[in-house]
Amino acid sequence: MFKKLAIIFVAVFGVLLAVPTIIPGSTKFFPSWIQPISLGLDLKGGAQLLLEVDTDTMFKEKSVQLYDSARSAMINRDKGVIRFSNMRRIGDKISMIIRDKEEVSRAKGRLKSELGREVDVESNGNIITVSYSDKQRSDMITDALSRSIEIVRRRIDALGTKEPSIQTQGGKYVLVQLPGVDNPERIKELIGQTAKLSFHLVNENVSPEQLASGRAPAGTEFLPLIESPQLIPVYSRIEVSGENLKDSQADFDQNNMPVVTTVFDATGARKFAKLTTEHVNERFAIVLDDNVLSAPTIREPIPGGRGQISGGFTLQKAKDLAVLLRSGALPAPLSVIEERTVGAGLGADTIAAGKIGAAAGFLFIVMFMFILYRSFGLIADVVLMVNLAMIIGVSALFGATLTLPGIAGIVLTLGMAVDANILPFERIRDEVRAGSSTLRAIDAGFHRSTKAVMDGNLTTLICSLILFQFGAGPIRGFAVTLSIGIVTTLFTCMLLSRVIIDWWMNGKNKKIGFIK
Repeated sequence: MFKKLAIIFVAVFGVLLAVPTIIPGSTKFFPSWIQPISLGLDLKGGAQLLLEVDTDTMFKEKSVQLYDSARSAMINRDKGVIRFSNMRRIGDKISMIIRDKEEVSRAKGRLKSELGREVDVESNGNIITVSYSDKQRSDMITDALSRSIEIVRRRIDALGTKEPSIQTQGGKYVLVQLPGVDNPERIKELIGQTAKLSFHLVNENVSPEQLASGRAPAGTEFLPLIESPQLIPVYSRIEVSGENLKDSQADFDQNNMPVVTTVFDATGARKFAKLTTEHVNERFAIVLDDNVLSAPTIREPIPGGRGQISGGFTLQKAKDLAVLLRSGALPAPLSVIEERTVGAGLGADTIAAGKIGAAAGFLFIVMFMFILYRSFGLIADVVLMVNLAMIIGVSALFGATLTLPGIAGIVLTLGMAVDANILPFERIRDEVRAGSSTLRAIDAGFHRSTKAVMDGNLTTLICSLILFQFGAGPIRGFAVTLSIGIVTTLFTCMLLSRVIIDWWMNGKNKKIGFIK
């Protein structure tokens, strides 16, 4: 008895999960964790962006780090300085000339030892070239792609955009789908900004003539002040990196002007305190993506790890900058290479056509099962409706997004569910014709058909899990609904159907109408 009650409870619970989706406006009667199923871009309308990760720029930036590491290895005084000249970056490779040809072998060994297996060191005479290995480059691309997806997700979530779909595509692309968004311009602007924040000291020794000439002294860069033609001479050395930023929020200063407040982690707070203690009455530049946001003068030490960025922001720009800083810097620039907008009207037409098709198909199944199996067919129809509701409810509970391929998965599942009912019914027919009583026939029919039903559904489940693992986009949507549908089909057809039939038979050997 307890087993039957548990089966009925699970079925009722699954149906209740689908109510907010089936009956719009009923969400208020349910807890917050029971929500309608999310509709995909093809059903709800919205925007789709295909972003490309600029790996060439990333490798050029990485080559700067490789240059510093190679130079440090060559001038390591503890191991003995190896004399070299003409060290330079060529693309994403580092080239240098070893002055003493006898030192070439030692220099190669030093570089491999100091830089590790992640680099390739080659020589041609006394010229040595250092570059990242193919494996390291592949790992860098994979890491950049996964980090880009996470950062893009954080930026979009911070804007309150609901149900975004963000996934990799083709090894170096990020596909972003934003259901319900009809104007993605602001999101494109936020996504496209690298948001690399850093704090530099200002070189006050640069004359106006040097600034006008554009020739920066060694160790200094001329960076533009944001929304201004003015150039600020900043030291190339980064005093505090945006990687040490823990939080940022839009706020107002004492003059009621929008600013962005920053909070550093322990390491960043230490560096920021050191910077502001040792350079009182000097200027430092707050640099974002090679643009100086502001270059204030340090009036007093700031030991608490909290700062404030001002730059003539509007409130909206302050909020956007806070989002960018809070979500972190992209490991490589992203560029929009394809943009597509799906109108809500097209999605509504698709849903309407889907409803008509589903209703027609379901009506045909109901009539077919009733004509073929009479009262047992009606029980199968009820179980089929419960199965459909459970697929929708469980999908909504797991946060799945319903798309057109997802609907195809549901339709396929319902077809398999019909088959899962027909198999035991036919076995029951065979048992009765062989002379068994009705109750014995029902018991034997479900028992002997279980293996066939399980084998058919589990093999399909394995295929759908493989599709989910290796597929992308619409294929994964199809695999999700199909996988959920197989599980609910096994539950409803093998357990719930038997409970309802037992209740209808009420322990009596009633005559079954479809058996002649």
